[in-house]
Amino acid sequence: MFHPVRFPHNDRVIDHYRRLFERHQWLLNGLCWTVVQPLDDDLTVDDLLWRLNGGRDPERRGMYFREAEELEEGRLVLLLVEEDMACGFLSASGDPTPDAILAELSRGARVWMTTWHFKGGETLLYAAGGEIRAKIYDFVFAERLIEHGDQSILADFRTLLDGLGPQDYLGKYCAAFAFIEAATGVGLETEWLEAEEAPVVLLDNPGRG
Repeated sequence: MFHPVRFPHNDRVIDHYRRLFERHQWLLNGLCWTVVQPLDDDLTVDDLLWRLNGGRDPERRGMYFREAEELEEGRLVLLLVEEDMACGFLSASGDPTPDAILAELSRGARVWMTTWHFKGGETLLYAAGGEIRAKIYDFVFAERLIEHGDQSILADFRTLLDGLGPQDYLGKYCAAFAFIEAATGVGLETEWLEAEEAPVVLLDNPGRG
């Protein structure tokens, strides 16, 4: 079984996301952030996008992310973030990537996802080896977390939450992004959200529920 690397509490990273979400408050209404760490050098970004799009090659463009969201109604729009050893996919739809797609993405890879929408639905998930390994639900507003799977995998996320005040709701959203960044090395930056020629992916067959 694949397990994530443990990491220390990092207030600086949480503070980075506080600034990002304060500047881009529309993201608090709903998003889905998925980061994939391939374990096989032959597994490419195009392969991952093919899996995300339900077995079809998606369209890729360079454009402003929010403009793409407005223009491409009916298609799922992703902001693509590529790093040396992993890549991230951001959707502002608030619809979570289905477990079946996450399991498919995790064949030969480690996958992290956090998501929420305007009614709640806050989730952090880890998948590896073609299976969902661990989930935490309702980590922002609920008094008690709902957990499934191997609880040791997300133990450090619970530690991050424990270090925040019970009503520090923004901090809890930020903790999910900070946890994934610390585990994968992939984070989200303001300049990518504001870039006029951001790498945008348009999915037309994503298999979302």
